[in-house]
Amino acid sequence: MAQASKNSRTTSATQKFYCSCGGEVKMKTVFENGKVKNLAECEKCKRLERRPSDFK
Repeated sequence: MAQASKNSRTTSATQKFYCSCGGEVKMKTVFENGKVKNLAECEKCKRLERRPSDFK
């Protein structure tokens, strides 16, 4: 009898992050100097940080 894996049974919820200016934070992928970087950017004030939690 086949069973579903533990990871497929859990529900995944996405968390939204907001900047102090009130804009929503989106993740961007940037290719720079031969490396791929993930950056968090506020849509309203265009502020860049490494992680969405850095906007607090």
